Amino acid sequence: MTTAQKLDRITQTAAFIGFSGLVIMALLITYDGAARYLWLPRISGFSDYGEVVFPLVIASCFPAGLLRQTNVTVRVFGTFGGPRVHAALEALGAVVTLVFFALLTWQFIRLTGQFEHGGRTTRTIGLALAPWWYVTTAVMAVCVPVQAYVALEWIRATLRCGELPALATLRDDEDVMSDLEAK
Repeated sequence: MTTAQKLDRITQTAAFIGFSGLVIMALLITYDGAARYLWLPRISGFSDYGEVVFPLVIASCFPAGLLRQTNVTVRVFGTFGGPRVHAALEALGAVVTLVFFALLTWQFIRLTGQFEHGGRTTRTIGLALAPWWYVTTAVMAVCVPVQAYVALEWIRATLRCGELPALATLRDDEDVMSDLEAK
């Protein structure tokens, strides 16, 4: 099993856990909405739970998306220029994405610190936000080494005359990758 496959298994598991949280929230939203019209007891402070769960659910999907490189990408120039140009453009895009996620993680750290120092809580039930945002920030921080791995692999591919890295096989668009390998 390659490093890319091991990382993929870990990041996919994290995304699955996050998605499971999303499904649970959807079921709770359905119950809470139905309870309103069926005169059943509603979930007290329900919006507060969403305020702490949704950022964590969303953040848990980023590492898997970064590793599989499912972000918005335009690969037209890479297909016209051959494997080495493709690898160089992928490396450039990976480095730009790495810088973006490093800055984003830094902002998450600052925001979490503000929540901690300000003693910020949710509006209805007074749930402390900082502990939840520490976990969310930790998940976002995982994005930086994952994206650094992606960038390093594409830089290596560029230096190896466009030979595709193992992580390229994790993508869903394998037919595009096989077309590039054939050139």
